[in-house]
Amino acid sequence: MNESYIERLRVLHEVLLGLQVTNGRGSRLDPATGFNRLLQLTLDARKKHSAIFLVGNGASASMASHIAADLCKNADLNTEVFSDFSLLTAVANDVGSDHLYAVPLKRRAKANDILVAISSSGKSRNILESVRMGRKMGVKVITFSAMSINNPLRKTGDLNFYIRAGSYGLAESAHAVLLHYWVDMLSR
Repeated sequence: MNESYIERLRVLHEVLLGLQVTNGRGSRLDPATGFNRLLQLTLDARKKHSAIFLVGNGASASMASHIAADLCKNADLNTEVFSDFSLLTAVANDVGSDHLYAVPLKRRAKANDILVAISSSGKSRNILESVRMGRKMGVKVITFSAMSINNPLRKTGDLNFYIRAGSYGLAESAHAVLLHYWVDMLSR
């Protein structure tokens, strides 16, 4: 039986209402507090001219690129995504795909920049490796993940936004809503 459009909206609504936000110690924050902390981190980054790097794979990579453009254009932030095909294929070929984002991050990021890591599964090795690199460099890490409540990405950020979505479509749709809410908060 096909799910109706209205039922799909209800499911997405429930997924979004189930948002769980944790800090770097794993303590749970209410979503409003989590978003306020994200807003403050971002405003501090703008004030200090720090960079915001966004990474993801597949649809999450497209979302990273879209949100980076919106943050730059609408919120006056210095953003970067690693979407240069020559760079990505060189790193994948010469170093390995697990280091796809960690290598350019190591070359371009500095302490107090922000890394936004988006992964529906929370298990993508190249995303986890970029977080490890960012941590090593003193970069603040914000994660957006879904699927399993025990996914490894969910435990790695200074702020972690997790939604319990059972499919990639729901995870990606919910992440898009959350990321756009962040942009809208900054654009007001």
